[in-house]
Amino acid sequence: QVQLVESGGGLVQAGGSLRLSCVASGNIFGINDMGWYRQAPGNERELVARITSGGSTNYDDSVTGRFTIFRENAKNTVYLEMNSLKDEDAGVYYCYGDFKLWGRYWGQGTRVTISS
Repeated sequence: QVQLVESGGGLVQAGGSLRLSCVASGNIFGINDMGWYRQAPGNERELVARITSGGSTNYDDSVTGRFTIFRENAKNTVYLEMNSLKDEDAGVYYCYGDFKLWGRYWGQGTRVTISS
């Protein structure tokens, strides 16, 4: 099977930046879409950004222009570059990968905390 491991979360001041990383490992055999969801306390998990294997991207309106998703297919890694962070960006960020052989898998989550 496969697994996804995120890193890069932490505490950052409002207006600051963070880069999240998510590495896939195991018997991969190809990944279609990859992306990031976030979940704030008391809220449902929501899609932040996604990227296809060909590099096409989609963003939630709330992060457009501030966040950038990109991936390195040779490294089975997806990134989320987050700039101009706001209080409402806080939460646990989960990456996912749609594996050709296994379907969708999730990472364990990485927490982003914003200090005002």
